[in-house]
Amino acid sequence: MNNLLREISNIPVTNSVISSLHPNIKAINKKISELEHSNALIRLKRGLYVASPEITHTPLSTELIANHLYSPSYVSCLTALRFYGLIPEDVFITQSMTIKRGRTFNTKLGCFQYFTCSKEAFAVGITIAKVSNQQFLIATPEKALCDFIATSPSLNLRYKRETEEYLEEYLRLDMEEFYKMRISIFQEYATVGKKANSVQQIINLLVKS
Repeated sequence: MNNLLREISNIPVTNSVISSLHPNIKAINKKISELEHSNALIRLKRGLYVASPEITHTPLSTELIANHLYSPSYVSCLTALRFYGLIPEDVFITQSMTIKRGRTFNTKLGCFQYFTCSKEAFAVGITIAKVSNQQFLIATPEKALCDFIATSPSLNLRYKRETEEYLEEYLRLDMEEFYKMRISIFQEYATVGKKANSVQQIINLLVKS
């Protein structure tokens, strides 16, 4: 079975996929429990697993796992900003956006947090990243910043200086890279997403740069 698990690499799989790998085993749930107990499989949630990297010899991707754990979704907010190297601090929760209700999953591989956005806002500024031959959906840097602003309850940006201080001092954003961001994504988001006034302050900052 371990040889078969190597075939799925680090892609999260359901019970049915595991069952299809070994159709001769009738008591598949018992087999899955045995594999989980031996640490060959890691349970993400009921009915969803990922093979141990000790078996597959392939590093796990929390971003790829996040896409599968609760879909449709894409990685965003602080997780995406850190992925792009735009903020210096490590982020210990994998944050994503979804059109479904917000949820949090605590797994052996860490905490996965999902925020709700509208279908219209969901479609703006998503890209596919490729790491170690695996692909996953993630926000562009611009969209990640919009999503972070939208999911920050007490945040209300009103003035240029206030916005600069927030980005540079609170978020510790790489400002050199910030001024290279595409205004068009912020403009599109402002028409369909939350916190349009705060996003407009970001636009004003980029226009005047």
